Amino acid sequence: MTEAKRTHVDETSLERLLGLESSKIGFYSEVKQKIQELEAANLGLRIKSGELQAVFNAISDGVVIYDHQGLVQHRNHITPTLFPQETTVGEGCRSLFHPDRDHLPESCPVEQALSGRNCQISLSLNVEGRSRYFDVTATPIEDPNVETRALVFIRDVTDKKLNELQLMQAEKMSSIGMLAAGVAHEINNPLTSVAGYSEALLRRLRDDRTLAADSRLKDFKTYLEVIIRESYRCKGIIDSLLSFSRKSEGAMGLVNINGILSEVLELVRHKARNDTIEIRESLQPDLPLIKGDSSGLRQVFLNLTVNALQAIDGPGTIDITTTDVEGGGVCATISDTGCGITPAMLDQIWDPFFTTKEVGKGVGLGLAVSYNIIKRHGGVVSVESTPGKGSKFTVRLPLCQ
Repeated sequence: MTEAKRTHVDETSLERLLGLESSKIGFYSEVKQKIQELEAANLGLRIKSGELQAVFNAISDGVVIYDHQGLVQHRNHITPTLFPQETTVGEGCRSLFHPDRDHLPESCPVEQALSGRNCQISLSLNVEGRSRYFDVTATPIEDPNVETRALVFIRDVTDKKLNELQLMQAEKMSSIGMLAAGVAHEINNPLTSVAGYSEALLRRLRDDRTLAADSRLKDFKTYLEVIIRESYRCKGIIDSLLSFSRKSEGAMGLVNINGILSEVLELVRHKARNDTIEIRESLQPDLPLIKGDSSGLRQVFLNLTVNALQAIDGPGTIDITTTDVEGGGVCATISDTGCGITPAMLDQIWDPFFTTKEVGKGVGLGLAVSYNIIKRHGGVVSVESTPGKGSKFTVRLPLCQ
């Protein structure tokens, strides 16, 4: 019995023989093909969605998408670190941009974007009890099938803003310093004349016996001595002001800490008197000289003394002492009876731009600059403080770095 001859039938011929083109099996085949195409399209969409999400999360600014009602729809991972509560999904734009009023289209970037306008604003917002500065850009997302939404970028520019403000302040202080130095020079000349002529009159009064015997001139000697003393006191204040106005070049030389403190006190005594604050000095007379930058150390002790004055509200006392340190070096302490510093803030007072003062009374650079100057000298500055009782700053400096 011979084996039947096999006939090769291709797929197209088989489908024609079975009538798949017009049968339900053919319909299901087309559906299967469409499903495969949809799965491939969905895979592509998932890949694209993953790429867009990666880009979305890679943006270093806060990014929020608001729907047509002004409610948060999406946000990237940066946004919760800035505003965790105000930008939760479903939260309105009011929570972040205008919490005090229900409707504020003039200043709300989200509402402007929803109305079809691009918006760029800078604003100050309260974050964890501290004011921070932000640049906000809002752009409308227009879609024919969906109502307009808003894409909002939030950039934290606090450090940049503070640096700009500090540069402006430094430039202003530099201009004031130049002006003060010029005025000091102008005042110095007439003061020298006043002191010189007063000394000449006093010598003439002493040398001429007829004048000394004149009863009408009996008080002149006392008056002239007061004029001379106060003229030289003013001259000392001006010399101290000129010393502070000179730019520090970091030049090292022998420095008398007692002399620097005396110059500082000449500049601040008037404020202490006006504020009924008593300044008590206890300066060791035989204090050894140290090798350091006199201009930088002047700035340190001026910062510490001014801080002590500002810490006292009403009558109070400031104690300034100097002693030598066993093993070589000097120690200067500045104590006040002011408001003190809380333990939570003690570790932060040396940080740049950290301040416990009210807005406009300080930018938080004095202690940071002082710390760096003392560190450059190989010294140590420390603080002890009790809230409500006062603070004590101690500066220890070696004789030679």
